[in-house]
Amino acid sequence: MNELNPKILENWYSSNFEKKLKGRRILFEDIKPLIENLPAKFEKEIIGYSENNIPIYKISLGSGRKKILSWSQMHGNESTGTKALFDLFHFFNSEAVEVKNIALQILENCRLEFIVLLNPDGAINFTRENFNNIDLNRDAVDRKAIESKLLRETLDVFNPEFCFNLHDQRSIFNVEGHANPATISFLAPSEDLKRTLSEGRKTTMSVIVAMNNLLQQLIPNHIGRYTDEFYPTATGDNFQKLGHNTILIEAGHFKGDHNREATRKFNFYALVQGLYFIATTSNYSNYESYFDIPNNDKRYLDIIYKNLKDNEDNVIDVGIQLKYNVTINGLNSYECIEHKGDLSNYHSDITINGENLNFNDLKLSNS
Repeated sequence: MNELNPKILENWYSSNFEKKLKGRRILFEDIKPLIENLPAKFEKEIIGYSENNIPIYKISLGSGRKKILSWSQMHGNESTGTKALFDLFHFFNSEAVEVKNIALQILENCRLEFIVLLNPDGAINFTRENFNNIDLNRDAVDRKAIESKLLRETLDVFNPEFCFNLHDQRSIFNVEGHANPATISFLAPSEDLKRTLSEGRKTTMSVIVAMNNLLQQLIPNHIGRYTDEFYPTATGDNFQKLGHNTILIEAGHFKGDHNREATRKFNFYALVQGLYFIATTSNYSNYESYFDIPNNDKRYLDIIYKNLKDNEDNVIDVGIQLKYNVTINGLNSYECIEHKGDLSNYHSDITINGENLNFNDLKLSNS
């Protein structure tokens, strides 16, 4: 049996996740003491330094023959995967009877390497890009950034069979055909413009099917499928093309969870299930139901103001996406206009009747 009982994970997680990491902005200084305090079975290595000379760590453990490489925060403002990885480290160190056997099966069958914060400079500025304004996820071919070189060197030396590429996605995505936000979205990247269904992609899809099956028991109809449009310079597409089966996990919104603390939990569950499936199976033929996962749609908004009057006295709806910037006090959120007009086909967990509100007084930012 390659699929886990979600109740086991839920019962363990509530008391054992990494409580010292929280919020949307996770910096190297937040994870450094956690890395230093990891037990001896976690091998710690500085594989290099960012453009701004911040250490980049690789954490390794496990003794099995199946090699799996995971990395988080290649976009500095996408921290949910980093939090989930440190939850995973607690899981691997747990003595709790109900999860210890799961962890042992993974570690006995797999060799795991994790780059836990690939873009620490972008994390400081809360941007996708690194210190030199390079998007690492579009730098897989040219590898102009130090961080891109480090990731590729790690890949080439380790030669993993599988990769987990951990991202966050914007809260504009809902699950197609549903009003729910896309809390977790998966992607088996394409290897070419034709989106050829290679054996490697089928293998990748079968792992995603197992992760989706678990999450659908916990948050049904909150799981989406990210577009598999081929991006010639993207990391996942290139790693998949090189023969490293690459699973993208895109962490998104969950109702009332703008700090993505609930989402990190579901991200963690997906990771455990994915690793366990790889550790315990040799059959990757169950891939077709990957295509049953609904596509991501772009009909979700953080806030919808209904029935506002614009400057010309037209009654309109205004859709808001929360955006973030760094201030002296930390991370600041602000309301930014994403859409205006008739938004009756859009969804949000916050809808405000704006009949008595003045559009200009809302002080909304243009997107």
